[in-house]
Amino acid sequence: MTAKSIIEELKPLGRESYKKVILKHGAKEPCFGVSVEDLKKIQKRIKMDYRLALDLFATGVYDAQYLAGLIADDAKMTREDLQRWAESACEPLIGSAVAWVAAGSKQVPALALEWMDSKKELVAAAGWATMSSLVAIRDDAELDLPGLKRLLQRVQAEIHQAPEEVRYKMNGFVIAVGCYVQPLTAFALGIGEKIGPVTVDMGETACQVPSAPEAIRKVEKRGAIGKKRKSAKC
Repeated sequence: MTAKSIIEELKPLGRESYKKVILKHGAKEPCFGVSVEDLKKIQKRIKMDYRLALDLFATGVYDAQYLAGLIADDAKMTREDLQRWAESACEPLIGSAVAWVAAGSKQVPALALEWMDSKKELVAAAGWATMSSLVAIRDDAELDLPGLKRLLQRVQAEIHQAPEEVRYKMNGFVIAVGCYVQPLTAFALGIGEKIGPVTVDMGETACQVPSAPEAIRKVEKRGAIGKKRKSAKC
């Protein structure tokens, strides 16, 4: 199985209607418009394949890059692999394939913290998205809770001056910590209240920026605070 054969398999699965939607959300051409459901069917067949994931991402085809995130062997990903992905990914892939795989790799949290300081908007956004995925899958005992607290304080100080995509991912980080890291739920709620409404230009989509306090309280009401996910990939 090669990247070329997978591309040929993906082409007829694309739908123009879905392609228009994901392009509005920031996906870039070339893009076939293959649904996540269809990509997951291929993932189920392949399972994990480090080399194939790298080759698929290198094609530059959006659908293949999303699939690469699903089948990547996170533990084998090198710093160079992840840096290449973060530097070349479009907006939707920063918060999905790149963040998922980085969070499951041996390179976090150091690489995510390094990305946060990047002057490149999408790379910096990848850092915050990666940390959001990390707290969702790693046990609290393995997390640097004082470090996460400092990052929440950094969000409070910087979010309203940050570039748009970074601002959106920072808001998501507050929500992720509040929902997945029970010892910091109250602190994250307080940060969300101090931040207030976060404005981001969502383009031609119907998407809205979620209120961090409201999002955390919804999870709290369900009794799901602190419930970790088996994988960041979805």
